[in-house]
Amino acid sequence: MTIEHPTAFGRQRSPFARAAVLDFFGEHHHGATPLATRPLRLALIGGFRPRKCGIATFTTDLFEQLGAHRPDVAVDLHVIDSPSDRHEYASARSVIRADRPNDYRIAARRINEDAVDAVWLQHEYGIFGGPAGDMVLDLVDRVAAPLIVTLHTVLAEPSPDQRRVLDHILRRASKVMVMSRHSQGMLVREYGVDPARIAVIPHGAPDRPFARTQDFKARLGLADRPVLMTFGLIGPGKGLETMIEALPAIVAAHPQVLYRIVGATHPNLVATEGEACRERLMALAGELGVAANIAWDNRFLDTEELLDSIEACDIYVTPYPNLQQSTSGTLSYAVALGKAVVSTPYVHATELLADDVGVLVPPRSAAALAEAVNRLLGDPARLAAIQRRAYARGRETIWPRFAEASAGLVEAVAVTRPRTAPLLATPGFTGMRLMSDDTGMFQHSIGVVPDRRHGYCIDDNVRALMLMGEADAVPLAERQHWATIYASFIQYAWNPDEQRFRNFMAFDRSWCEDVGSEDSNGRTLWALGHAMARAPDAGLRAWARQWFDIAAEPLSRVTYPRATAFTMLGALQALKVAPDHQSAREVVERGGTMLHSLLAAERRPDWAWFETVLGYDNPRMPQALIEAAQLTGRQDWLESGLDALRFICAQQVSAAGLFRPIGSETFHRPFDSMPFDQQPLEAWAAIDAAAAAWRATRDKVWLDHAEAAWRWYLGANDRGVVLGDLATGRCRDGITPQGANENCGAESILAFQLSYYAMQALARDSRQDAGGLVATRTTGTALGGSLVDRPQQDAHQLANS
Repeated sequence: MTIEHPTAFGRQRSPFARAAVLDFFGEHHHGATPLATRPLRLALIGGFRPRKCGIATFTTDLFEQLGAHRPDVAVDLHVIDSPSDRHEYASARSVIRADRPNDYRIAARRINEDAVDAVWLQHEYGIFGGPAGDMVLDLVDRVAAPLIVTLHTVLAEPSPDQRRVLDHILRRASKVMVMSRHSQGMLVREYGVDPARIAVIPHGAPDRPFARTQDFKARLGLADRPVLMTFGLIGPGKGLETMIEALPAIVAAHPQVLYRIVGATHPNLVATEGEACRERLMALAGELGVAANIAWDNRFLDTEELLDSIEACDIYVTPYPNLQQSTSGTLSYAVALGKAVVSTPYVHATELLADDVGVLVPPRSAAALAEAVNRLLGDPARLAAIQRRAYARGRETIWPRFAEASAGLVEAVAVTRPRTAPLLATPGFTGMRLMSDDTGMFQHSIGVVPDRRHGYCIDDNVRALMLMGEADAVPLAERQHWATIYASFIQYAWNPDEQRFRNFMAFDRSWCEDVGSEDSNGRTLWALGHAMARAPDAGLRAWARQWFDIAAEPLSRVTYPRATAFTMLGALQALKVAPDHQSAREVVERGGTMLHSLLAAERRPDWAWFETVLGYDNPRMPQALIEAAQLTGRQDWLESGLDALRFICAQQVSAAGLFRPIGSETFHRPFDSMPFDQQPLEAWAAIDAAAAAWRATRDKVWLDHAEAAWRWYLGANDRGVVLGDLATGRCRDGITPQGANENCGAESILAFQLSYYAMQALARDSRQDAGGLVATRTTGTALGGSLVDRPQQDAHQLANS
């Protein structure tokens, strides 16, 4: 189907309707091992033992059972750890501290670098940081592989924050796993999820022999007593007080009955009130005269000990008053072990105990609980029959079946790769490391191998320094290490006799020239201003200020338009942290006046540009004017910058609506535009300029253009080739008429990496703005200046990536 909508550049077909099939670079390409013939690799994200919570237990079970029953699925464990109760996790690939935003970004980068086939997230609002656990969205947005999400809670009436978070996750997930048909129906009805995207896999359970109750009672010294049991973290909302209130009637009929309450007090309660909750329950038992009929085991048991405890009971009780509770792992265990269950009719119990597998009673009814328990204890034949039915039901959920269903879910999403890569998946950093040494960053490569014959250039090292100020998904210490190397290259490049920076250096560290081009000098001043504001430590920021002060005045005299734009961008960054910097302000004033005048001189009815030719880094000139206008308040500069950006954007969008950067064959051809060779640097410039225009106007059409430019790396281009390798962070050198240039040089890698961080910043800023990148699209201002109706969609393309 072709989707059409009016845009700033005329009526065009959406590229998203027929985007190319994307592979990870080097994974299914040029004879790589097909997915069907190699082991699957899964990144599993959730809590994990020894953390004491139901999500940790479930994630541990999933990890262990896949390992035991499906060794063909290799599982990398990424643990969500509690901010207040830290643990050690020997099996973890990474540990994400729940309240540390940067940990989510670093984990996403590692997952992408691992080139996993699928990511499986265990979701429960309370285990992640931020409002309704929204810190996890940073991870969800950045991972590249297909995403599976297990929803441990599906609320019929979520809070606004809970709804926002879950909607965002649902848009990103390839498959959603729930453990009940009720949750499946709620997702379809209340959240609008396509049923085909939902998998129902009941909670797994152990496979143990039937009817061993007396043996396990004997181990606890309880051979002659009827035993009831409840397990879980103790706190309000578990219904324990109702069950204690039922005990007098049960004890009256069965004086030897023992109710075992097993489980530690919830750690959040312990932190705020100690053991007050448990003490209130014990006091209640004392008041009712049943304290001797209750055994308290104040521990969160490991699985095997928990199973032994369940085997030692006759009746398992789950008196939960919250009927929206989606799942209970211990309920599944009890049924699979062949225990009679008395429960309130919460979601999981209603489905699992249907057909007289267990007994359902109303919530908060001590009388109903007492009657149900007494009927079972008073009728051994009925008790035994329910236990047999429970054991039979449990055969449907034993671990081998659970593991098989889980592996099948991983296989389903791994085989069916998304047709477009996730929009904000974090690129890895391996490519940057391998293209750098203790001198700086190499210029070129042959394939993915650095080509030392061409040495280094300042252009790449200044961009690399800028990246170290942006790459928040890279550990700080590593950013500081590389930033210092790139800064040292810049420092060594300065020629004090010529008051200019050199550009090209041979591999033996000898300079190939005394003075670099105006563009390379302009880019260097840009990087120094950027480092004043963004370098990864205070020492580097102070160093950048020192060198900006040295270079600003001599470099303010550059004459080429692009070099002028680069110096302006550096000065604008410097003024963010040093508003009174006179040299920086003069650079902005001089450059803005020059670019504004050039545009006025060259303007024609069909040519709103600064020159008679289109070259490289074209959007940088309108970007510089737009940002300068924001600083100075010059409305005429803003209008000129927007006009020029509209013009160049129109040249860089194909008839199919794909981003098509000005190709190198076009450079210096008057009034002409050729499609090849398309190069990554142009996409980065387009994203940055569109971001500047959006921040100046809040016109969402600029978000569209930035998105299209980013998707160009991911396969939404004229040849349908993937340039950016999300696993390593490398990027191919461009698109030729025959397809991709397979070399991965520094300029391309840096453009890809910097484009990602520019998009990430734009996404963050626009989410904070009303609607933003995830808002429903209704109307917008066309780049031509008139308001046009735009078709309403369920969500912006970005949110649906």
